[in-house]
Amino acid sequence: MSISLREITEENFERCVKLKVADNQKKFVATNVLSIAESKVSPYLIPLAVYNDDEMVGFTLHGKDPKSKKYYIVRLMIDEKIQGKGFGKLATLKLIEKMNEKDDCDAVYLSYVPGNEGAEELYLNLGFEKTGEIDEGEIEMKLDLKKAETRP
Repeated sequence: MSISLREITEENFERCVKLKVADNQKKFVATNVLSIAESKVSPYLIPLAVYNDDEMVGFTLHGKDPKSKKYYIVRLMIDEKIQGKGFGKLATLKLIEKMNEKDDCDAVYLSYVPGNEGAEELYLNLGFEKTGEIDEGEIEMKLDLKKAETRP
């Protein structure tokens, strides 16, 4: 397994928007086409395709919020056909690694919809901790990159 994060381009856009989560997960994550549109009106958000070798397996959206100055993983999805094989974990680690390269990134934030036990378990296992904050109805979590044991 070789996971990489790649730019969304004219060549891979159609494949990206065809990726989808299972029906019972649709309430937990926005569609990729909506996320890409959001990145066009909020240019600080960076959409990236998740690849395993040369096969697109997922999508992520991240960025540094200009108001709070916090680095966020805004979206993460793995196509329904290949979930449960570790791609979500590896994609999250790649994204954390990418954000960790920024000199001013001491922590990575994200949030998840209550009831999304899969996301909660994944993020807790990666070292994220609940902040106690609720962000637009979602439970916020933080990974402190200053703690040596949480650095990927």
